[in-house]
Amino acid sequence: MGQFDGRRLSPVRLVILLALVAGIVFASLRGWTWFQETRADTSATATGFAGYADVTATPQFAFETPANKASRDAVLAFVVSDPTHPCQPSWGGAYSLDQAGQQLDLDRRIARLQQAGGAAIVSFGGQANHDLAVGCTDQTQLYDAYASVVSRYHLSAIDLDIEGDTLTDELATQRRAAAIAKLQRAHHLEVWLTLPVARTGLTDDGQRAVAQTLAAGVDLAGVNVMTMDYGDVPSNETMGEAAEQALNAAHGQVRALYLDAGERLTSVETWQRLGATVMIGQNDVAGEVFDLVDARRVRSFATAHRLGRLSMWSLNRDRPCGANYPDVTIVSNDCSGVTQETGAFAKTLGSTAGGGVAPIMPPTHAATPSVNPTVTPSDDPATSPYPIWQPDEVYVVGTRVVWHRNVYVAKWWTSGDVPDDPLHSGEATPWRLIGPVLPGESPRPSPTLPAGTFSDWQIDKVYTAGDRVMFEGHPFEAQWWTKGESPATPGTAGAPSPWLPLTAQQIQQILTGKAPADPKASQGPKPTTSAKVSPGAAKR
Repeated sequence: MGQFDGRRLSPVRLVILLALVAGIVFASLRGWTWFQETRADTSATATGFAGYADVTATPQFAFETPANKASRDAVLAFVVSDPTHPCQPSWGGAYSLDQAGQQLDLDRRIARLQQAGGAAIVSFGGQANHDLAVGCTDQTQLYDAYASVVSRYHLSAIDLDIEGDTLTDELATQRRAAAIAKLQRAHHLEVWLTLPVARTGLTDDGQRAVAQTLAAGVDLAGVNVMTMDYGDVPSNETMGEAAEQALNAAHGQVRALYLDAGERLTSVETWQRLGATVMIGQNDVAGEVFDLVDARRVRSFATAHRLGRLSMWSLNRDRPCGANYPDVTIVSNDCSGVTQETGAFAKTLGSTAGGGVAPIMPPTHAATPSVNPTVTPSDDPATSPYPIWQPDEVYVVGTRVVWHRNVYVAKWWTSGDVPDDPLHSGEATPWRLIGPVLPGESPRPSPTLPAGTFSDWQIDKVYTAGDRVMFEGHPFEAQWWTKGESPATPGTAGAPSPWLPLTAQQIQQILTGKAPADPKASQGPKPTTSAKVSPGAAKR
């Protein structure tokens, strides 16, 4: 055996040795952190895209038939408290869920979107109207309100858009978080929190909302920041650059908030918990214009950092303004105010590095009837909400029929045209597909007018605006002076028909005495529905 020489380490040598050991430990920890970051980076999914669609805006936006693959997923806005029954959910305070199903065909259109492979995400809240958690103070009823929406539309994801005065209401935040936590225990549900952001990151109120939501036990998929309405963007800075600043600042905040809640995230994992919603085109804040160059910059940033999601306000606005819109510096609900092709923003923001489109989440097909593609679906009058199409029947514009378990609406007068004729498409077909017949449906009553309510149309008689006639059993109303032009003659964009068929709602109003049979007996024709103003206006 060797002899121990009994030498001791000098203080200097001891310090050097400890430093070496600390360096090795630090390097090991740093290497482990790098490994964890790299592993998270390789497992992170591509940034998904889903634009917001303002459901109650007019003209109605057909989110169920997207213009391109980038628009196949949609965030439907906004569900809020009913103005007179605060614990009942409504669309924009204008339609109950049942009314939206009847007047907007919303249930069927959502089912059509899911049938086509898209995902529907419902957004609760928004800037206007009253958030459910603010209006409904009963915890049980609040939960029931959220659950009724999730169950009705077979949702796998929801968006909680909290802004304005709602953001400062801590009691509402607590009620909302408790209800959503319970909802997640009952449903497999992805939940995103959408909040305003400054160029310096989330506001104090926004950070508090995240903290309270996590503290209540909500499994929060992520925080979606609204990169808009900064109000302090320098003139030499683009909106794309401002969005990057806001996201970089929010990244550190979100990471810290999850850590405070007991979840340690890597940098890449934090990016996966972040989303961004841009307002395309002209904003309602002077000087804030988000163009396609900004869209490409934000998309590149999102791809490089593996951002969890990208959204935009809104799909309704993703088109150029027409020549009759004189001042594009004034924000519009219906167009962007910048030079673009229709759908260009969704296509840019929704594209991936490889040119494809990453879905924001797996689609759900829960609302879609099961159909064997090799067998032609049969139609049963007992389970069809509208009459089954007949080849010898005359259908006027607005008439709904069922054919092969789908609901179609006539775009103009038609007879003998098969609704699902594979040789007809686009403008060539007189029918527009709305969506599938839903499980549990039954025939809807179709109001009819008693014989003699209106006189039959006569070819040699002069009719003026407001005159009503019957033609082949259908009631029509003249839009302007006309003579000899049959109500059956289809109109075109260049030569519209002077006749419009009365809607089921107008007929019902006449039958119940809420509208005169002769509109000229009053001060003028009554509108079929009250004008619906977009609850989100031009701004989220």
